[in-house]
Amino acid sequence: MEMPAEPRHLLPVGGAPDAVEISIVIPALNEEITVGEFVDWCKEGLARAEVRGQILIVDSSTDRTPEIALEHGAEVLRVPKRGLGRAYIDALPFIRGKYALLGDADLTYDFREIRPFLEKFREGYEYIMGSRFKGTIDKDAMPPLHRYFGTPVTTWMLNFIYGSHFSDIHCGLRGVTLDGFLRMRMQSQSWQYASEMIIKSMHMRLKTTEVPIVFHKDREGRISNIKRSGWFGPWYAGWVTLQALCTYGADFFLFRPGLFLCSAGVLGIGALFNGPVTIGAMGLSLHWMLLFLLCALMGLQFTLMGVLAKALYDPEKRRSPAWLKYFGFTRSALASGALLLLGLVCVAGLVSEYFQSGFRLPASLTAESYRAVAGLGLIFAAAIYFTFGLVFNALHEATLTPVAPASK
Repeated sequence: MEMPAEPRHLLPVGGAPDAVEISIVIPALNEEITVGEFVDWCKEGLARAEVRGQILIVDSSTDRTPEIALEHGAEVLRVPKRGLGRAYIDALPFIRGKYALLGDADLTYDFREIRPFLEKFREGYEYIMGSRFKGTIDKDAMPPLHRYFGTPVTTWMLNFIYGSHFSDIHCGLRGVTLDGFLRMRMQSQSWQYASEMIIKSMHMRLKTTEVPIVFHKDREGRISNIKRSGWFGPWYAGWVTLQALCTYGADFFLFRPGLFLCSAGVLGIGALFNGPVTIGAMGLSLHWMLLFLLCALMGLQFTLMGVLAKALYDPEKRRSPAWLKYFGFTRSALASGALLLLGLVCVAGLVSEYFQSGFRLPASLTAESYRAVAGLGLIFAAAIYFTFGLVFNALHEATLTPVAPASK
């Protein structure tokens, strides 16, 4: 079957785009060995769950995968080979169910047992992860590198960064409501889609749970996609996962560390505002004050960049009104003006000494020198705060229209 330039939707003989409750959406690449039995599994799973469903194979194969899928009664969406994540993005306009169940066509995930996912959907959950570690993993189904190192480590990292409690973030069997899927506005074109999806489910505060599943070994004669990519494949998959964790979790590395740095810097500057101090055997002077100044300014920049990251992770504008209280144009202008004025007052004493000494700074440090450093910090902070407010408001206006929820 010729590869199309654009997505092409094919229905099986006698098939019709009827209303369904759940859609099984499966990207496939050269899965002719397993795809026929896989579609039969899906039909059996729908029958056991007593639910009307859609089986949609998103295919970019060069073998007989699409023909076999159609023969067994699945719908096929023929798309150019552009990556796993892009396959799901291409499929979105063709999903008819209220719920979407995602996975692989390789018979490693048992789609005869979809009832637990459907029950969780009907209980109100919006994002459901399958968990191989809470379920059963067949012998030799998962390489030791994945089972004992890659998946546990990256799962721990995600849980640590986001405060979540997932047990298996790389499980390919997962469910999401169509409304939630559309609102995610997925961007990832390749394997990192999995991390992007789970991270966005938390940013969007979707109601999330896990379902134990069985993970089967690859069928005889089939080579997994990871193995097809060679020895470097697992390491590359791990790297793109780490990239997604950091990209969509930038606020973790910025906001709270920034608050800590800024607070420590401000406290240090405050302690040295009137001159050097001694704490036990330790003396703190102007050099320490300059270090505190750098900490405060760096911390302020980190904090504001963290706010910007949080705004970027909020495409539906649910939290923007709260941030606008602090960074709206009027508030930014007034607060920045006050900081600037206070900074000029602190610097004024040293400027006065400079003029009185014939345009020379005092030979020895005075209290005015310390206050001037604090004043410069306030002036820099005013500039940073005001310019950030401009950027934040520009971002808010540029993304003012929220994503419309799916209508069924």
